[in-house]
Amino acid sequence: MNAQVTDDLHEDAIQWHQGGLSKQIALAVRMSLVMLVLCGIIYTGSVTMVAQTLFPFQSTGSVIDHNGKPVGSKLIGQLFQSADYFHGRPSAVGYDPKSTGGSNLAPSNLKLRAEVEQRSLAIQTSDHVTASQIPVDLLAASGSGVDPDISPAAALLQVDRVAAQRHLSVNAVKKLVDQHIEHPQWAIFGQARVNVLMLNLALDTLSDTNNTQSK
Repeated sequence: MNAQVTDDLHEDAIQWHQGGLSKQIALAVRMSLVMLVLCGIIYTGSVTMVAQTLFPFQSTGSVIDHNGKPVGSKLIGQLFQSADYFHGRPSAVGYDPKSTGGSNLAPSNLKLRAEVEQRSLAIQTSDHVTASQIPVDLLAASGSGVDPDISPAAALLQVDRVAAQRHLSVNAVKKLVDQHIEHPQWAIFGQARVNVLMLNLALDTLSDTNNTQSK
């Protein structure tokens, strides 16, 4: 095989390689565009439409309106500090839904122990109870940091304080708590719980009604 033939074959190989590479790049670009349309537009659009149709409340953030104004989400906990409201679970992330998570501290961690002890002392003082009476969910932050619920025991523990602050009867406030206990789904999944935001909104309504009747 002479040098001319060798050069021609070499040039043909280069051209074939370049042509194949171009085809591969074009194919990759087309596939990327197809997947972008399928997964980024058609799929997400379809899922969003189905969610908004079947679950309109949940798909828009489960936002609760009170007197025409949004006051929070039923699914996201928030900080209640005033003595005339029920308090929710502690949060390791400041109830920030954009950075959910727990403290990741072990039970033996001295910092965690100090935080729990401080919370316990504060509750003992505000609710006039002993440390052994305080449910664990009022002392330990949830894994998400935005848990909107507390246990019925945690809500009932706060009844006396809230009733005294609101000048309501203990029985009326306790009845309100009982009305807001959500039981496990199908009596199997989850635990009995009380949504703190919904309970506090009902408490405001009860107080307004009581004040109106007193006048």
